[in-house]
Amino acid sequence: MDLTQGTEKEKNARAKKMMLWFGIISLLMGFAGWTSAFIVSSSREDWLTDFQLPKAFYYSTIVIILSSLTYILAKKAVKKDDQKSSTYWLYATFILGIVFVVLQFRGFSEIIAQGYYFTGPTSNITMSYIFLIAAVHVVHVAAGLISLVVVLWNQHRKKYTSQGYLGMELGATFWHFVDLLWVYLMLFFYFFQ
Repeated sequence: MDLTQGTEKEKNARAKKMMLWFGIISLLMGFAGWTSAFIVSSSREDWLTDFQLPKAFYYSTIVIILSSLTYILAKKAVKKDDQKSSTYWLYATFILGIVFVVLQFRGFSEIIAQGYYFTGPTSNITMSYIFLIAAVHVVHVAAGLISLVVVLWNQHRKKYTSQGYLGMELGATFWHFVDLLWVYLMLFFYFFQ
């Protein structure tokens, strides 16, 4: 398929999707670097091998998976021109996203309650990596929440219909990416101690 063919609208949509995927690939490379550094650092003498991930991180995993499902339902509803249901599911996604962030900070509090800090005399390299990786992920969830606010704004302006919902599609793609990224990170932390 020739990417230069099609209407101006189609070319614009392809360009936006391609830029999003370039961004996602860049983010994947960053997280791959941090998880690789985590593996390399695990040979250090001061590496913790018996740490417990905060329970809040497990709960947040369930919440972010549910938020991806609600975003899928919002997109399905807009494809049926069911604006009311789509708006409802977008708000549900937003609320679940906020709950995810709150649970992440609870998880950080659990780590601190165990006596580990990001830096300083009571810090540990293992927990510093977990803090860093989880915190950077939270920043990306915050970016997803900002994009969701834009999608909600456009939804209220009735910009999305079954004939055109590019903004929602782009927002959903990024949201699903941060969802899958968190699931990967949790599995990584759980199985690689």
